[in-house]
Amino acid sequence: MNVAAMHTAHASHASRALRVNEKAANLDALRLEAAPQSEPTPPPGHAVVRVAAAAVNPSDVKATLGIMPQAAWPRTPGRDFAGTVVSGPAEWIGREVYGSGGDIGITRDGSHARYLVLPEGALRAKPRGISMDEAGAVGVPFVTAYEGFRRSGMPQAGQTVLVLGANGKVGQAAVQLASQAGARVIAVQRRAGPFEGFANGPVDAIDARHHADVGAQVRELTDGRGAHIVYNTVGSAYFEAANKAMAKGATQIFIATHERAVPFDIFAFYRGMHTFVGIDSLAMDCVASTAQLDAMREGFERGTLKPFPIARSFTLDEAMDAYRLVLSGSTDRVVLHP
Repeated sequence: MNVAAMHTAHASHASRALRVNEKAANLDALRLEAAPQSEPTPPPGHAVVRVAAAAVNPSDVKATLGIMPQAAWPRTPGRDFAGTVVSGPAEWIGREVYGSGGDIGITRDGSHARYLVLPEGALRAKPRGISMDEAGAVGVPFVTAYEGFRRSGMPQAGQTVLVLGANGKVGQAAVQLASQAGARVIAVQRRAGPFEGFANGPVDAIDARHHADVGAQVRELTDGRGAHIVYNTVGSAYFEAANKAMAKGATQIFIATHERAVPFDIFAFYRGMHTFVGIDSLAMDCVASTAQLDAMREGFERGTLKPFPIARSFTLDEAMDAYRLVLSGSTDRVVLHP
């Protein structure tokens, strides 16, 4: 066997993809198979990315447990990625890209694999100055945060933005985007001390464990005016507090909830001239999601937005450890190295 043939055989043997064949009742019952994966041939209008790093998101794990009704079986999980284009449109071959999608790893094969097939419209150059690991882990949180603000009206200087659940990754991304825009940011978290994430300016932190009336605390911090935009990353647990904290004409953004039913005061809603915005990042395919990431490129490149620190990286053989860590509620950002 010549050297080229040996290299080809080695690459084929080393290339693998995680596979989930059926829903699992719980994480203990989940079976992740690291199956051999040949380099795909892209159909017209598509490209193949060799994945260097792919985040493990809570939604990735939940989708393997059958919680996402639209999830296809069998499939390869993974919504976020960073890597290098190895085939497809000539102008993209060899370029480093990154991205995300509500379809990737949910309705079709995703990024927890050596190779990922993408439509050409989903190709976006990785920002300069951030690593592959960092680029592979910004997707879902930053896309979700950005889409919420896009739908509600982007934060502006002079506004107050309240982020509920600011210790989570979407919350941290929302704080960054609001701070980058020059808004005043109030971060509600369930821990003592200052806000631990990155921001371009000071962030007022409220420890929800020690403030029974978060809405009143926000009113006090804003001289009674309230917040112009409320990003509620938790949902029902903060619903009443968030409503109390809203200024006249304010908007509240929802991305998740624990309880589906909440007490709703219609009088306060219409008298407050409030707007509620619901965000489902799973409804945004990889073309739409990577377009949102591209809108944040300048921030990442100039440092007014910063990717999350990567706590740990895992191989495909260690994927179950990564999945368990994420589903346990850890706020650490972890990536797979396929």
